[in-house]
Amino acid sequence: MSQEQRRRMIEPAHAQLSILRQCHLVSISRSGFYRQPAKEAPQTLELMRQIDAQFLEAQWYGSRQMTRHLQRAGHAVGRKRVRRLMARMGLAPIYQRPRSTVPAPAHRLLPYLLRELAIEQPDQVWCVDITYVPMQRGFLYLVAVMDWATREVLAWRVSNTMEVEFCLAAVEEAMAHYGKPGIFNTDQGSQFNSPRFTGMLRAAGVLVSMDGRGRWMDNVFIERLWRSLKYECVYLHAFETGSELRTGLANWIGYYNGRRPHSALEGRTQDEAYAMATTEKLAA
Repeated sequence: MSQEQRRRMIEPAHAQLSILRQCHLVSISRSGFYRQPAKEAPQTLELMRQIDAQFLEAQWYGSRQMTRHLQRAGHAVGRKRVRRLMARMGLAPIYQRPRSTVPAPAHRLLPYLLRELAIEQPDQVWCVDITYVPMQRGFLYLVAVMDWATREVLAWRVSNTMEVEFCLAAVEEAMAHYGKPGIFNTDQGSQFNSPRFTGMLRAAGVLVSMDGRGRWMDNVFIERLWRSLKYECVYLHAFETGSELRTGLANWIGYYNGRRPHSALEGRTQDEAYAMATTEKLAA
């Protein structure tokens, strides 16, 4: 259950239970209950939208190059502000940084298991990623779980924070409907490297694979999904509310899975490729 769902369970006017007690029962902090997403000025939202669009085209752009791009486009913006906005959007360039620190053992990153692996069957490998989604008056974050072999989007969730809860909810939904994969591939984001996320997968008997630092190509198929989704849905509609965004995403993902033939799948849709491969696997 996501944090937002648990927040809605709390009744401020409850006759017997205080807000603090209810927060404890549903496992969120009191500050988490009262916190509201900060409102951004329209100019800042437009700046973030342009950063997002440019990052789709040039994922090696760090804050210095992104600042130059925005300044050339007429924005009077400094590097510190661009760095802050990119961090809030969860954007990190793909170039390699010097290895100046070594993570503590408790936060050790997991190995990448897909190198030279032939991925030919559904549920052999799943992947997951988070992306920033601009809206007309704000923004949300979207997480999606994808089957690597067929590109089928198995589950997705939106949230106003990048906390781990909505990632867990998406993976739980995917596993409830489709079983479990042999390997689950993620990037090095704190959500996916958290004990709650990796522990859930390990408890289900799933191997966890993690991209190399700055290597977006390790998760290339879901990166291509974000590009198509934003250009064909998000940027075209400029959704005003979260409910409008969810409806728009549901319609587009339904089209992507069920009505969009894919050349790499011999002209089949993702739904057709996943169903056919699953049937063949069961018959074998």
